[in-house]
Amino acid sequence: MAATRPTVIALTALAPVSWGTTYAVTTEFLPADRPLFTGLMRALPAGLLLLALARVLPRGVWWGKAAVLGALNIGAFFPLLFLSAYRMPGGMAAVVGSIGPLLVVALSALLLGQRPTTRSVLTGVAAAFGVSLVVLEAAGGLDAIGVLAAVAATASMSLGTVLTKRWGRPDGVGPLALTAWQLTAGGLLLAPLALLVEGAPPALDGPAVGGYLYLALANTALAYWLWFRGIGRLSATQVTFLGPLSPLTAAVIGWAVLGEALGPVQLAGMALAFGATLAGQVAVRTRVVAVAPAARADGRRGAVPFSSASQNGRKDSMDLTGQALRR
Repeated sequence: MAATRPTVIALTALAPVSWGTTYAVTTEFLPADRPLFTGLMRALPAGLLLLALARVLPRGVWWGKAAVLGALNIGAFFPLLFLSAYRMPGGMAAVVGSIGPLLVVALSALLLGQRPTTRSVLTGVAAAFGVSLVVLEAAGGLDAIGVLAAVAATASMSLGTVLTKRWGRPDGVGPLALTAWQLTAGGLLLAPLALLVEGAPPALDGPAVGGYLYLALANTALAYWLWFRGIGRLSATQVTFLGPLSPLTAAVIGWAVLGEALGPVQLAGMALAFGATLAGQVAVRTRVVAVAPAARADGRRGAVPFSSASQNGRKDSMDLTGQALRR
């Protein structure tokens, strides 16, 4: 039986909630100043594990598409994310990352033919402002390289999210395989870069091993499977509006575990950002827009319509048929 849309949203939301723990794990348990190695250890083991479970390799044009998506969502995003985390307080990185919904709205207009609505733009601004109230008070000073890395990471992930929605996936291929392809491609891209730039792997103690295992399994393999599964069943805008849950989770962990304070302004920002996240899930009827034939995953037919939530729901039901494991 197909999962209901609220269930899909709730399961997809677990991904950014998990990612909200990344900063604390990175700063408390992992070796310092190793963004490439940390990205590699997060991506490649998870990708190989999922690849062994899926037992499906790309075919035809999907070798290239998987490489592009792997580079955007994993190979570029991971090291840029960790570089910003190493060079800036997590709060400042979170503020930059909170512009993701606005970037996805703009990219969806360009690549998916989905005209941005006033509601989606205002909701994106509200989410970014709410996150800013939560984290800027303790964000500290700016670091130019850290800011650029955070902007580039957000742009890379936003473009990867929209392209994942545009390209879909090949017939008979579930989200588990698509996730495995991207994680493996991104990990293979990072492996030589980490060796050339950062040298030999650092010595790891017990907490570091545990931190990398957590990042690879729960924070990456499971979380990205849920994320790409959600992209296939929800609109790109709906998915990206779950993003503010990541910095909100980071703020709660900082308060509950790391002893960071949460004042009235920060609590108001959390309420605003969470409200914007909920508003971003409201289904909006849009006109049917013809997309170029390249948007077809199989390339066999003409343009693909992107229309109202009801049409998305029909496609989702078709995708579910015969699939035991999803993204």
